[in-house]
Amino acid sequence: MRVAGSAWTAGVDDIAALTAARHDDPFRVLGLHEAPKGAQPGAARFVIRAFVPGAETVTAFDPDGTPIADLARVDDAGLFEGAVAGRSERFRYRLACANAGGSWVFDDPYAFGPVLGPMDDYLLVEGTHRQLYERLGAHPMTHEGVAGVHFAVWAPNARRVSVVGDFNAWDGRRHQMRKRVDSGLWEIFAPGLGEGAVYKYEIVGFNGTLLPLKADPFGFASELRPSTASVVARTDGFDWHDGAHLAARGAGDPRKRPMAIYEVHLGSWRRAEDGRHLTWDELADQLVPYAADMGFTHLEFLPISEYPFDASWGYQPIGLYAPTARFGPPEGFARLVDRAHQAGLSILLDWVPAHFPVDVHGLARFDGTALYEHEDPRRGFHPDWKTAIYNFGRREVVNILAANALYWLDRFHVDGLRVDAVASMLYLDYSRKEGEWIPNPDGSNQNREAVGFLQTVNALVYGEHPGAVTIAEESTAWPGVSLPVDTGGLGFGFKWNMGWMHDTLDYVSTEPVHRKWHHDKLTFGLLYAFSENFVLPLSHDEVVYGKRSIVEKIPGDDWQKFATARAYYAFMWAHPGKKLLFMGQEFGQRREWNFEAGLDWHLIDQPFHDGLRRLVRDLNHGYRAEGGLHQRDCEASGFAWIVVDDRDQSVFAFLRIGDDARPVVAVSNFTPVPREGYRIGLPHAGRWAEILNTDAAGYGGSGMGNLGAVIATETPSHGQPASAALTLPPLATLWLAFAPEGAD
Repeated sequence: MRVAGSAWTAGVDDIAALTAARHDDPFRVLGLHEAPKGAQPGAARFVIRAFVPGAETVTAFDPDGTPIADLARVDDAGLFEGAVAGRSERFRYRLACANAGGSWVFDDPYAFGPVLGPMDDYLLVEGTHRQLYERLGAHPMTHEGVAGVHFAVWAPNARRVSVVGDFNAWDGRRHQMRKRVDSGLWEIFAPGLGEGAVYKYEIVGFNGTLLPLKADPFGFASELRPSTASVVARTDGFDWHDGAHLAARGAGDPRKRPMAIYEVHLGSWRRAEDGRHLTWDELADQLVPYAADMGFTHLEFLPISEYPFDASWGYQPIGLYAPTARFGPPEGFARLVDRAHQAGLSILLDWVPAHFPVDVHGLARFDGTALYEHEDPRRGFHPDWKTAIYNFGRREVVNILAANALYWLDRFHVDGLRVDAVASMLYLDYSRKEGEWIPNPDGSNQNREAVGFLQTVNALVYGEHPGAVTIAEESTAWPGVSLPVDTGGLGFGFKWNMGWMHDTLDYVSTEPVHRKWHHDKLTFGLLYAFSENFVLPLSHDEVVYGKRSIVEKIPGDDWQKFATARAYYAFMWAHPGKKLLFMGQEFGQRREWNFEAGLDWHLIDQPFHDGLRRLVRDLNHGYRAEGGLHQRDCEASGFAWIVVDDRDQSVFAFLRIGDDARPVVAVSNFTPVPREGYRIGLPHAGRWAEILNTDAAGYGGSGMGNLGAVIATETPSHGQPASAALTLPPLATLWLAFAPEGAD
């Protein structure tokens, strides 16, 4: 029953605002409400209002089917209301609707109270909501006894936010959200929805402008590009089988452990026969056993957070919380991680907080304002990548990013994060000309807000997940990148050694006859090798954009190319620092990396390529087995030069020392000239086993060597108490391990 003009009926302004989707508080009008005192028609105490476009009749009824009240149509757009008699307490109800095309029944989203609470508001504004992803985004749940999905999004400057999707015909009037004024969060419980629902947010900005539809910043899954909507998914219910791996990860110091990283772009490691991407499960079946057999300790994936543009390789992410749909649903990624852990492989993810793309469905001007980025382009826009830059001075933004870092470790059990483009975050004038950046009040160029953000994230990761690691791609001389936060460092566990990478690649790219003039390219790195905890990276960036693959950088015929590559890799694996090798370089990929195609796996049928692959396998297993090669990777006491100045013959020799392991000596000859009777100093007299020779015939070499061992005599040399005369094969590296009892 409706009494025209009664005080309990919706006002003209409310009706107009609701039907235009411009109401500032739709929950104040829609749903179940007490009628104003003295305004009830008869004994009615409550009124129900519902917005149901397309309905001709609407009836409210109890969940058990008992009719409650017929609702009258107030506006042709689909607003209905009706008074309820005979009820003294609030009650649950459902709505039965009909039109000429049929009938349907549903639960009214405006019949439900909020899910979020004051603590959510407080922690977000304070910037300390560690598990923010448990509250924001789309969460299937049972709320007030009804199954559905709770949606929550941060858009403090919006005038209206609605969740839209197929379930409401993408009509922003039907699920207008409740604003939590203390935090700028918006939320609504949508009954009847579940996993698989496709949705976006429809936002009216602060000035009344309707914005392009936005994907959920906390969406846990996405549509496959080129579609851009978010998809309701759960990432909290996977059945894990990696308890032993996580327990072992938490014991001991990662700096003391072997770390041989296989860097992989999942879309181009291998393709299916029809050219499509492999699924998460197919990658688990193929990539995991391959990497484990090859002896790698870690798989590092180029960014897997959802991204719209294939050619960005994932480095322009939009769905920070969604594993990309290119390879399947989120649970598939969880299975891949679980399989890797069971095979003894740790998982590292490339993580990109340095910038984000300005695609209209993403974070840029999310609520009509520079919410995630700075308003001033001198702080909020990256000139190189034409992307936006996060506002690291805003607590909520830092909270959202820090929670994202924890999310991948919490929900998907990953073992660490490699943080991309750290240098671009640390300097206000990074890649900017005079007048294109804003200095600090004291004129300095350090981005102190970004420093604080990185320190916050690193402290959280190491505090919440023992044994996990963070690794910085930082290309400058910023001090203390891998020092703890409480000592003034950035708090990373490791830093990529970009200087070592550039110097050594320059060296092996030089003709052997000229290498004596570039001898310091292989020695200079030891002057700073222990200033940080370093990873030695031969990454994807070094084999694209005309730089050529590793093998093709090297001069000479194929024999020289592959011999030099083998010698270089063995030099690298013996050198202080953890190791990283990009996919394909382990078997001598010839062409540059192409993200649109799989690697040239047919090459491993050729002897040189297969020999290089088998060498990398042996390097990994030897590096892991010999404590002298990894236990003091980050300590000066674990290294000593033996031959450092023989530039005329391009020979290098050094000693590696562990905590509780036998010493290992690496000797490299970077010319094609064999060296007979080459004497080097050694720390002990006795038998030294030749545990690796990159010139072995099985690797494609000439088979020259020392017949498996040399005997050192008490003849001092190179500052050592003993020495031995070696045969140094051409373009080769030897590893010698002290084996006095003959046990290799």
